[in-house]
Amino acid sequence: MDKLPHALLLQILSRLDDSADVARCRVASKAFDTVSPDLRSIHLRSTLKWYLDSSSTAIKPFKAVFLDLISQLIIVKSVRISLEDPIEFKPNIDDFCLTDGGFAKEWLPRVSESLKSLSVFGLPSHSQRKSMFLPLISTYCQNLVNLTLKYGWLSVHNMNPMPMLTSLTLNCLKLQDKHLNKLNKCLPNLQVLTFIGVKGLKHPKIHLPKLRTCRWFIYDHTPTLALITPNLIILDISCFRPTAIYVEAPMLSHVYILFAVLTYPNPLTVNNCGNLKMLFLDSTYTGSLLSEFPVTKTVETLTLESRNEAPRFPGDPRLTLQKVFMVFPNVSSLCIEPGAWSELEACLDSEGWELLDGRKGLKEIRVYLMIVDPSLTFSCIARVLDQCVGLSDISVAIHGEDIGARSKIFFTECMARCWPGLKWRWGIWNKHMEDLWLN
Repeated sequence: MDKLPHALLLQILSRLDDSADVARCRVASKAFDTVSPDLRSIHLRSTLKWYLDSSSTAIKPFKAVFLDLISQLIIVKSVRISLEDPIEFKPNIDDFCLTDGGFAKEWLPRVSESLKSLSVFGLPSHSQRKSMFLPLISTYCQNLVNLTLKYGWLSVHNMNPMPMLTSLTLNCLKLQDKHLNKLNKCLPNLQVLTFIGVKGLKHPKIHLPKLRTCRWFIYDHTPTLALITPNLIILDISCFRPTAIYVEAPMLSHVYILFAVLTYPNPLTVNNCGNLKMLFLDSTYTGSLLSEFPVTKTVETLTLESRNEAPRFPGDPRLTLQKVFMVFPNVSSLCIEPGAWSELEACLDSEGWELLDGRKGLKEIRVYLMIVDPSLTFSCIARVLDQCVGLSDISVAIHGEDIGARSKIFFTECMARCWPGLKWRWGIWNKHMEDLWLN
């Protein structure tokens, strides 16, 4: 081992995913101990066993191990510290409150010049007090580019501008910035923003001029959300509570929207989004959202899903193909997921299946089927194919549990009809598995 080149030894240590293994290698080998100060990153993960054994005097505390490791490195570019399963940790355990201000002051100044990436997965917010961790990061780590924080209760009081930060992920934590005024002010060059289950927000407004990708998963009560972002390209929003969303993004091209709410969704307002090319729409009230969506001629690729297999009330706006093509008249590629197809089949009247003007622009369609009545499903498929005169490719995936007599009847009927120039592709889908395409 001692005869191996310095660069090879360093590469071996760099491939270890846990810095605790690095520490063990240092103890076991003098050669590894010699090269370890040249490592550029730390990833230390506390296991539940480490936590349970931490009361023993023979077990070195987690924070002490981390501080010892980081003090040995000459240059630190990346830090990742985490708890294996923080839900299992008892609250108010000081040695595992990784966003504690006192702990942060012990090591952040050490890496202030070189640190580019920081990830801290601490204790849930109900397990600790409000932390000044974010202001401390902004004070010491002015060259930070990527920041990921999971769990905790974060204050933004006295937070400084971070002009180098381009990527921010906040996950399952409480943020004391109800309207996001401080984040908008302090992160002028942010390009990627991910919020997952962030609490403490009331009427958040994203106004970041350089933002290009935004992913937001709303689980807590957030009455409104506004995004005024001149350079936003990708938007991914999942709402599990009713939220009124306003989007103004002239460069926006890819949008993913999920409204998994049982009550009628709050308004979705899309303004000045004339570059939208691809849209994924999934909701309990997909028909209602389409009724409120502005006519968008730029959308070329459209995916529809529905969590409502049939209209709840007579007055509910229904999901129909006629409505789809009225709102998105220039769609060339259409994917209809199983819930949306089931809702479409529930609308048996011919008006809902009238596609208008022959749909010459539609070139390919993919449908995911749960076959209950083979003749009904075939009838719906046939109506689409008869009207979409420009269609060249159709992909049909049948649910795995429906493979058998009913799928055979459906397949036979499809093959018995002739649609010249149409290329068929058959597949099998299951909810928790990747699609299996047979040809």
